[in-house]
Amino acid sequence: MADLRDDPQDSDSTSAVGDLDAPTQPPAEEATATATATATPASSAERADALLASHPVIDGHNSLAPTLLRRRAAGHSHDLELGENFLDTDMPRIRAGGLGAQFWSLQVAGDADDEGRGVSTTLELIDLVRDLIASCPDSLRLALGAGDLADARNCGRVASLLGPVSGRAIGDSLATLRAYHFLGVRVLALAGARWADKGLTRFGQEAVREMNRLGVVVDLSGASDETARATLAVTKAPAMFSHSAAGALTENPGNVPDEILALLGANGGVCMVSFAPALTSRDGRAPAVSAVADHVERVRDVAGPQCVGLSGTYGREADTPRTAGLEDTSCYPRLITELLDRGWDDTAITDLTWDNAARVLRDTEFLARAAQGRRSASTATIEELDDSRR
Repeated sequence: MADLRDDPQDSDSTSAVGDLDAPTQPPAEEATATATATATPASSAERADALLASHPVIDGHNSLAPTLLRRRAAGHSHDLELGENFLDTDMPRIRAGGLGAQFWSLQVAGDADDEGRGVSTTLELIDLVRDLIASCPDSLRLALGAGDLADARNCGRVASLLGPVSGRAIGDSLATLRAYHFLGVRVLALAGARWADKGLTRFGQEAVREMNRLGVVVDLSGASDETARATLAVTKAPAMFSHSAAGALTENPGNVPDEILALLGANGGVCMVSFAPALTSRDGRAPAVSAVADHVERVRDVAGPQCVGLSGTYGREADTPRTAGLEDTSCYPRLITELLDRGWDDTAITDLTWDNAARVLRDTEFLARAAQGRRSASTATIEELDDSRR
């Protein structure tokens, strides 16, 4: 019967076959090579994927809703879950891109406002996005605050925030602003509102204070420098540029000059750097991933590392001009890879993708709760404050 204790590592067995030496250690060179192979660092692309898995992107601006509303009028539809080539946004590409939260823009076209349809069109857009979220229950989840961001991420859903809404779409009425908030809107863009043209009128100041009280983030993208300065002087909550870039690198009315970025840093707000070619091109050249990275670094250097985020500015037809390498919602990892190659560490990346925008939402909510204990809903009208007639 075989001895069940026969074991090459057993000392009794070894003594029984005394002509065998104990196993020798591998040569030092071989051991070093083995350890080096085991500890081979991940590539920047692999690191980007790993970071986005734990800290996905909160994107500041996607115009899919206005695009779908316009196409719906022409009899077209879009399957967000399956994905279609004629648009740049769908769930397969969103998941490939590591997107964890999206601000869905509800901004109306200028012609809708000119025809007096700003409020009704905005309500249609809210309804459209809510239907979109309901149609993708395994992929999207409505987010009404910072806590919902983490809940959605933990459930494998993309947190969906309503806004920005156009400032002109509140119809010069703070009651309409409150109604939008009740429906879930959490961001309002001042650009285009007559009370926020070149600075803030008295009604504009009151609107910003009411946004602070409600917990609606003030969006300054597209606003004039005078309006940005005035708003940052009035608001107690952090402000946002939902889709802008650095004015020092690309001269464009939608971009933010260094002076305003410095004020934004003092305010604790966030500039979500746009990928749009019109905002990131330099010297007339078509931009690539590196150009967007330059803008991200400029915003970081001037406003501070806690004040920079990302805005793909997607949600449009596939033939819309794009930054090379950032053509659709699957492309965020390419930008993160570029930044890692430039020496960004993990903390800087996670601030950029998730933490900075989440903090702005969290701080805005905190300040709103404090303000509601001190200030009741404003009943001021534009006629009273600005002596204006509609």
